[in-house]
Amino acid sequence: MKARVTIMPKAAVLDPQGQAIRDSLHHLGLPGAAAVRAGKVIEIDLTGEEEPAALEARLHALCRDFLSNPVIEDYALELRA
Repeated sequence: MKARVTIMPKAAVLDPQGQAIRDSLHHLGLPGAAAVRAGKVIEIDLTGEEEPAALEARLHALCRDFLSNPVIEDYALELRA
């Protein structure tokens, strides 16, 4: 099983990295880039026989408490067989 965690700054949080990327895109000939948000993706290969519901609950707890900063970031968790 694989888990993919996508972590992005909350909409209300200033994203200087995203702004720098947007400005660079403008200078490189893509003036239509109105807004850019920069985040991170974490892929986890999982082994074992843990019950899917328990595994998902544990992964959500880890995302909330370890992988993301819930004050300034949102996360999305995808599980694939």
